[in-house]
Amino acid sequence: MSTAEPATPGQHPTRRRDSRSTQSVWLRAEPARPRRALPLTVERIVAAAVALLDEHGIEGLTMRRLAQQLDVTSTALYWHVKTKDDVLDLAVDRIFGDVPVPEPSDDWIDDIRSLARAWRAAMLCHPWTPSLVGRPMLGPNVLARTEFLQAALVRGGLDGLQLAVATRMLANYVIGAALTEATWHQTADPQARAAARNQIAALSDAYPTLNASGHLDHSRWNDDVLFEEGLNGILRATRRNDAARG
Repeated sequence: MSTAEPATPGQHPTRRRDSRSTQSVWLRAEPARPRRALPLTVERIVAAAVALLDEHGIEGLTMRRLAQQLDVTSTALYWHVKTKDDVLDLAVDRIFGDVPVPEPSDDWIDDIRSLARAWRAAMLCHPWTPSLVGRPMLGPNVLARTEFLQAALVRGGLDGLQLAVATRMLANYVIGAALTEATWHQTADPQARAAARNQIAALSDAYPTLNASGHLDHSRWNDDVLFEEGLNGILRATRRNDAARG
C-alpha cells in the first residue's frame, strides 16, 4: 500500500490542489478546537463524504454539497478541514480502515494473499478510491496495513531493494486491478462487454492471439479468477527471488 512512495502513477487528472494549503492533511499540526465545535467532528465529515463519494463520485463531491449534507455552513466545515483534498485523503484512509489486518501466521504468503484480497474488495465497494491512491498516503489505516504487508515480506526473507520492489509490485497490482475493474463496471454494461468481445472475434485475422486467448471474454475467465491467478504469480515470483537470494 502506498506510503512515502506513490503506488500508482500520477494523481487523478481531475484533482487540483487548493492553493491555500498544499501540505498533506497528515502533516499539518491542527490547532486546538474550542468546545463549541463539538457537534461537528472530523468523523462526521468523513462519514458524510464517503456517502457522497459512493453516490456521486469524486466530481460530485464539493465542499458546498458536503456542508449541505451535514446541515452546516461552509464556514463550520472549513473549521475542521481546509480543502477538498483534505476530505478525500481522510475518506481514502477511512476506506482502508475497512480492510481487516490479519493475525500474522506461519505462512507469510497466505498473510499477504488475505490482505490483498480484502484490500481489493474494499476498493471495489467504493470504486472512487483506487484513482486517489496516487499521492503519498500517511493516514493511520494506510500505514498500519502497509506495515503488515512489509512485515510479512520481511518474514519471507526480503529486505533492502527487494523489499521495496515487492511492496511496490504488490501495491501496484492490487490498486491497478481494482481501478481497471471499477472503471469497467462503471462504464460498460453486459451488452457492451459482449460487443467488445465480438469485435475481437470479428477481427480475428488481425488479432489471432487475442481472439484465441479469450481477450475481453468475461465468460471465460472472470475478474476474480484473473485477480487470484495474477496475485499467485506475483507471490510465486517473490518466493523464488527470496530462494535465489538465499
